Amino acid sequence: MSGKKFDFLQTIRSLRRPTTGQLILLGVGLILAIALFIFLRGFVACWQLTSLPGIPPASCGITAANPQATPGANAEGTPVAPTISAPQVQMPPPWDGASRVTILIIGLDYRDWLAAQETPEIQGPPRSDTMMLLTIDPISKTAGMLSIPRDMWVNIPGGFGYGKINTAYALGEAYKLPGGGPGLAMKTVENFIGVPIQYYAQIDFGAFTQMIDEIGGLDIEVTETITLDPIGQHNTIYDLPPGNYHFDGAHVLAYARARYTEGGDVDRARRQQQVIFAIRDEIVSLNMLPTLVAKAPTLYQELSTGIHTNMSLDDAVKLGVLSLQIPQANIKKGVIDYSMMTIGTSPDGLDIFKPIPDKIRELRDEVFGGGALSPMATGDQAQLLRDEGARVAVMNAGSGIPGLAQSAADFLTSQGMNVALIGNPIEHPEFPIFYYADGYTTVVDYSGKPYVLRHLMSLMGLGSGQIRLKYTPNSPVDVVIFLRGDWQP
Repeated sequence: MSGKKFDFLQTIRSLRRPTTGQLILLGVGLILAIALFIFLRGFVACWQLTSLPGIPPASCGITAANPQATPGANAEGTPVAPTISAPQVQMPPPWDGASRVTILIIGLDYRDWLAAQETPEIQGPPRSDTMMLLTIDPISKTAGMLSIPRDMWVNIPGGFGYGKINTAYALGEAYKLPGGGPGLAMKTVENFIGVPIQYYAQIDFGAFTQMIDEIGGLDIEVTETITLDPIGQHNTIYDLPPGNYHFDGAHVLAYARARYTEGGDVDRARRQQQVIFAIRDEIVSLNMLPTLVAKAPTLYQELSTGIHTNMSLDDAVKLGVLSLQIPQANIKKGVIDYSMMTIGTSPDGLDIFKPIPDKIRELRDEVFGGGALSPMATGDQAQLLRDEGARVAVMNAGSGIPGLAQSAADFLTSQGMNVALIGNPIEHPEFPIFYYADGYTTVVDYSGKPYVLRHLMSLMGLGSGQIRLKYTPNSPVDVVIFLRGDWQP
């Protein structure tokens, strides 16, 4: 490995063209996007949990037909669109400052975007090119990153059937579902990985390169020869040998987008996580946070057309400060690699990755600290619930409805729940008040019991924003339900 260090800011400037794209996000921009506090508003789809799918057998009655949700035909041969059950629109509640937050990073395929610009009536919306989850737990001061391959074969909710996970964004946009592409992408990843996602972030090419240039570029260690292809039709493509480099925004983007190494998309996911850490290190080492906070409103205005998110500026500021307070040793990284999937072919001849559920669940629990919500096992759900043996506490958290905790406990017991405690939070100060201070009925998971949580969400009609994860091994119960006036049996 070379010890040389080069500065591309001057030598490449003459070769760069203005950025041509505005539809890609790389996971590499997340920490900076949070730190710069430049997010926009949006909508997300509500969450419905399912087990992790693979290619459905014929007995399922799904037949894995129409994996890309291409139109079928009626008896007369006229093309018709698939039947779609549109998810409900649900604005995420304001962050309470204490609950775990998970954000989906969506990067769009530049080639799809370019083709759509040239022939929009033929090409349609772009697919996603990058999907990465970032999770932050403010109580334990831990965080994690989990990258998902674009060719993973999953069930896309809403009546689309099975397809590559990178088609979810395009389908949400094409059929104008509530929440659009980000909404359907979030719902698909929630179902696949089994954790609630509160926010999404999507950064266009131009905004990403501008943000990197705003902090003066990044120091990157290149560990193997890699081909860089900066965005733009006339920019030079060249091979870069191993070494330490200082990249400007355009070359950070090219480094993170490069796919053609031995490990393919898995290697690329690791490079994207490397860039995120480099962004964090740059901000921390130069003590840039006070400056970025002061410039946040201005930067928000400058880059607002290139930043797409459902996170408020206020929540972004709080999360940005928190993320830089988390020690690097407390940030876990995970990539779904080839040991967690098998390579196969879809019914219409596409190369796909079929997930191995148990191995992906192990990685998920490692990155999320055991706080998983959606089970990946199959079988009789009542038996799985009994085997899990979760102890449930029901608290009347100032609902204004006398006897609500007892009536809810009776209802849940009749549905197979093990209700071990009934009362109110005043009698049980071990349950912190911030979990129910936002006015919504809230469920707090203290021990990572996925089956009881899924059952509770189904029985009580709860959304992902009403779930909190706080891993506490010595908790007297596994799950606490804080009932507010918005719910009645």
